[in-house]
Amino acid sequence: MGNELDWGRRYLMVEPDHFRVDYAINPFMDRDDQPDPARTRAQWDALVAAIVAVGGTVETLPQRSDAPDMVYAMNLGLALESASGPVVELSHMRFGQRRMETGDAEAWFRQRGARVFRTGAGGVGAHFEAGDAFAWRGELVVGFGPRTDPLALKHLAADLDVSVHGFRTSHPGMYHLDLAFCPLDSERAIVCPAAFEPETAERLLALVPDPLVITEAEALTFCANSIVVGRTVVMPSCPSRVRSVLEAWGFEIVIVEVGEFLKGGGAVRCLTNPLDVTLGRDLVTGRGEVWLS
Repeated sequence: MGNELDWGRRYLMVEPDHFRVDYAINPFMDRDDQPDPARTRAQWDALVAAIVAVGGTVETLPQRSDAPDMVYAMNLGLALESASGPVVELSHMRFGQRRMETGDAEAWFRQRGARVFRTGAGGVGAHFEAGDAFAWRGELVVGFGPRTDPLALKHLAADLDVSVHGFRTSHPGMYHLDLAFCPLDSERAIVCPAAFEPETAERLLALVPDPLVITEAEALTFCANSIVVGRTVVMPSCPSRVRSVLEAWGFEIVIVEVGEFLKGGGAVRCLTNPLDVTLGRDLVTGRGEVWLS
């Protein structure tokens, strides 16, 4: 049994007042299949309540009326704590339809005294979306390809002075790493090899001492797009085989219905941005190295 993750108890979420499907930038989006506002609010409220019920806390940010995808708070930036206060590496979104979101996020973080880095500022070629980044086992595990550029990983390593392991994702339905990878504790993580080319999948699996390997079909239920609070996994769905493994490992499973948000291509992890990942504890500093697979 691995040690519990030290992070994952404080989250930023974005109020879903203007969530809708105005465009299609992933395979799940269909302008003819709009989310129902009442169900959207009820599902979002239920997710907040579930996080609080298992010992987490939630802070909220208002949603811009011109930013329908802003509700997917995970993609606003990589939020960190440090000995000198909060730090955030803001995303530089691949698609222009989402880039206005990070201005509001920057203001929110600055109001809380955060030191702000802006990946890709002033140019192209360094797109970064924080749904591709996880702190795990002292290093930053980052997906690149559909949304994040390889150059962005060098910015992350230099800005934060941490080691970065990059893994190229290639599956159109798993365009962010958080759809194919979910750290569970210090030894275990959910991994979907189908999201990567075979050699890349092998290298990622080699990084995980005890992986819960899921199939493409299981991953497309969004079961990896989950969050972990201590020994509780808050999930949008849980295929029976995945449930049996998690329960055998001693995890409690809480299912929260987020079907309206699946219409935009995101689930529990996409809706929540952890605020308690800590430099020097969860990410070892003083390295600044990058490995690409």
